[in-house]
Amino acid sequence: MFSWKRGVDIVEGDRTVEKVERDAMPFPVLQPDPEHVLGDHYLPARVDEVFWGRLPASGDAPLLTIRSGETVTFDTLSHEGILEDQGRDPRAFFARHGVVDDEVLTDAVALAASDHPRDSETDGPHVVTGPVAVEGALPGDVLTFEVVALEPRVPYGVVSNRHGRGALPGEFPLEGPSFSVFVRAEDGPDGPVGVMPLRAGSKEVARFPLAPFLGVMGVATASSERPHSVPPGDFGGNIDIKLLTVGARLHLPVQVQGALAYVGDPHFAQGDGEVALTAVEASLRATIRFTVVPADEARERFGELAGPLVETDEFLAPTGLDVDLDEAVKHGVRAAIDLLEARYGMDRSHALAYLSAATDFDISQVVDRVKGVHAKIRKADFGG
Repeated sequence: MFSWKRGVDIVEGDRTVEKVERDAMPFPVLQPDPEHVLGDHYLPARVDEVFWGRLPASGDAPLLTIRSGETVTFDTLSHEGILEDQGRDPRAFFARHGVVDDEVLTDAVALAASDHPRDSETDGPHVVTGPVAVEGALPGDVLTFEVVALEPRVPYGVVSNRHGRGALPGEFPLEGPSFSVFVRAEDGPDGPVGVMPLRAGSKEVARFPLAPFLGVMGVATASSERPHSVPPGDFGGNIDIKLLTVGARLHLPVQVQGALAYVGDPHFAQGDGEVALTAVEASLRATIRFTVVPADEARERFGELAGPLVETDEFLAPTGLDVDLDEAVKHGVRAAIDLLEARYGMDRSHALAYLSAATDFDISQVVDRVKGVHAKIRKADFGG
């Protein structure tokens, strides 16, 4: 579960060998650490291994190979504070907001100072950890990402509007090429909250709940060309669906042998739409369980899955993606009809009627070139 203060059990086999207490600091900073991780495997965000602005493709070698059902703990990095328009110096950038050096992640500092081959003119901003090969995954299968744990690595994040992008390009930013707001995390009466000033220098603030998730979760494309990190696709990638908190599952159609899974774009919170351009971007340590669903079983459970499908205890959330929001909605409705037909045996006319009567179609995001919509089908409506 998401928590700022907790003890973490380090398990070896079927016994707890150590309990790591993380209560020494109110908001502990999680620097790279191979010793105290929750997963069966650990993948840090090393400078010479991360993708920055691009996503894995068929020709990329896995950093790790695991068996279906095993867990991987990933260190993920937010791009905020390391980009060129912020000075590419996270210590200096965050110092302006009162963050001391030892509260800045050393892997972020190393990446910003490196000669990583990212091209700021043609590549995206996102830092991606992976890929991971899952034994037995073949094209036609489905790979399930189960979010086991999301641990904040720092007690702060950033929301940015830049380069005339976002939902109101040409209107915002009001001044200059970019505008960033620093958000500090605090304990609230019902859990951690983000604290944002109402104006620059103001002591008046807005407080809102934090609900961490990974904006980027994907599998490698069958193409030899690495996709840009911003637009999502049938491979997943930058889908920015805030339902993917702890306990949620993401189901993706496998495109290459081993799937070559990856994660990135960590968030502390996001509103559906993500209208500024980013949400509360902030680094997370994420533990994911990867499970291969064989093609025949996948068809019984999901139909012919053509793109990302999110599942929570409450909802099934098929998606629609397109550069045109109207077309994205159409794709989402068709995906929802296909799912209801395959999973519950609804005929297509009844499925459309049900969706109109009982299902919300939420806008995932409108700022990633390819816009996203997801339907929230209540599983309880069909007996669980």
